[in-house]
Amino acid sequence: MNDCVPDDIAGLATAEGLGEHRGTVLPKRQSALMICNFVFLIVIGLFCFVLPGIWFIWMTMQTPNFSRKAAARRLYFFEHGLIETDRKGQPVAFRWDSMMVLQEITESYVNGIYVGTGYRYTLHKGDGTVRKVTNFYAEPERWGPFIQQQIAGAQLPGMLRMLEEGQQFTFGDISLNRGGVATAKRGAVTWSEIEDVRVDNGVLALRKSGKWLSWSSKQVKNIPNFLLFLALVDHLRRSTAVR
Repeated sequence: MNDCVPDDIAGLATAEGLGEHRGTVLPKRQSALMICNFVFLIVIGLFCFVLPGIWFIWMTMQTPNFSRKAAARRLYFFEHGLIETDRKGQPVAFRWDSMMVLQEITESYVNGIYVGTGYRYTLHKGDGTVRKVTNFYAEPERWGPFIQQQIAGAQLPGMLRMLEEGQQFTFGDISLNRGGVATAKRGAVTWSEIEDVRVDNGVLALRKSGKWLSWSSKQVKNIPNFLLFLALVDHLRRSTAVR
């Protein structure tokens, strides 16, 4: 992580009340081997077909290794939120206590051989602003979970208080309250009926007692603030168990 914060970013952080700077994530530069692969594909593409060769040239020039605009992008983390800059250098601030994120993590295989993992975190503000943050930035396996953890830490206490007051919360098409969980297709069940909650291969499964098949299965990528959702589910299930 880089700790340099430009004046415009520091000013925006102050205006948004983001607190102290915690760290900066830089774009991920392609390795020499990857650049060599791109060059090889460019040569093959130009030799065999012109358009594929041009496409590989364009893709290579968009990487931080060759593009100043791409190399200048940053992901700044602060005590109470983050700031992301796009290709035009426009920064947008998101606060942990009010933002929403959708995560999509995809493992890719070719002929059964693992070739890499793609990360995409779609950030939403209350005013409708949306930013997609991907493994364009280095170490997504670190900053991705960190975003989810910070959102959960900032929003969970208030939601727990509101649950005790009878409030209901909706995550995608799943609704939670003190009494149980409900979906538009499956209806509602009480927490005492939910025997198991697990995540496997990007899918959340809720299983009812005595049932072999899942009562409801949802893709993680469609559940907003997924870690916060899991924390609420865990709290509500444990609260029901001790009553």
